[in-house]
Amino acid sequence: MGPDDARRDVFAFDYQPPPTRVGFGAGVLDTLPRLAAELGLRRLLVLSTPGRVALAATAADLLGARCAGQFTEARMHVPVAVADRARAVARELAADGCVAVGGGSTTGLAKALALDPGLPYVAVPTSYAGSEMTPVWGLTEGGRKTTGKNPAVLPRAVLYDPDLTLTLPARTSVASAMNAIAHAVEALYAPDTSPYVALLAEDGVRRLVAALPEIVRAPGDRVARGDALYGAWLCGSCLGVTTMSLHHKLCHTLGGALDLPHAETHTVVLPYVLAFNEEAARDRLEPLKRALNTWYPPTALQELARDLGAPRSLADLGMAADDIDRVAELVLAQSPFANPRPVSLDDVRGLLRAAHAGSDV
Repeated sequence: MGPDDARRDVFAFDYQPPPTRVGFGAGVLDTLPRLAAELGLRRLLVLSTPGRVALAATAADLLGARCAGQFTEARMHVPVAVADRARAVARELAADGCVAVGGGSTTGLAKALALDPGLPYVAVPTSYAGSEMTPVWGLTEGGRKTTGKNPAVLPRAVLYDPDLTLTLPARTSVASAMNAIAHAVEALYAPDTSPYVALLAEDGVRRLVAALPEIVRAPGDRVARGDALYGAWLCGSCLGVTTMSLHHKLCHTLGGALDLPHAETHTVVLPYVLAFNEEAARDRLEPLKRALNTWYPPTALQELARDLGAPRSLADLGMAADDIDRVAELVLAQSPFANPRPVSLDDVRGLLRAAHAGSDV
């Protein structure tokens, strides 16, 4: 074997770590005022969904004079109209930054404000969405979700406080964690993956899978909540440095076109896309097999979700069979996109039909 053959045997990769500062631990939310001061932020707009108003008020109280106001209208899939209202409030209050308190919907809104008018933000996740670790943004208008990738939407800092997830309902926790697992899965076979990403993915999935049954059994289990949040951070970090593939394109399209719940859509769709890609990506999926202790991850993930009470089909989420063709065409309109296996219109239709029916993988 010559030197050229030897070079081909070495796994080549390029890795750029995100510049985001991370604080992790029970009670770390209390460090928010000091963090804001260290970041030089003096007039922060606190963002949340309507369901997280109380926690937003807590963050505002902690910030004291550094809180310029609150905007509590964040919504799933970040409608353009909501982002525009938040921008207007930020301008009116002369905000120089934001604090995003909540799940992926609130982080998504903060990303929109990071794009325009360019406000830096601190993320305080209360779910396992992982969006805070990715440079991917999304905005929805007219039934279409537009996504992009820009390092400017990464937060300046993230505060992971497991205590803030104790009241997250068990069913929501399961779906949110499956969303996080989807980040790790696609990162494993992304064209820009790396050995480091594989390590993060394996540990992240293993921790989430071990924690979920305990969370369902005892939602107030602080150890399980901490493990799940840590696992979600690792999985989000995987997607943050790699390229989205077919699974995320499908879920973003379903969310934008049909307003389906984001995490639950990931939960239903993931086993079908993984089964579609499994043969083409088999060598890259070894870390996932070890994390799940299985030879066939699609079935293991589907059975895990079902055992924990997650939705079984896209029909359960409100998708009509008549929507399949339209959604499939919208997905293919975004091609070409990175995927280990070529994707045709008939392939996407077949995936959507199976996911709509909730068929076994």
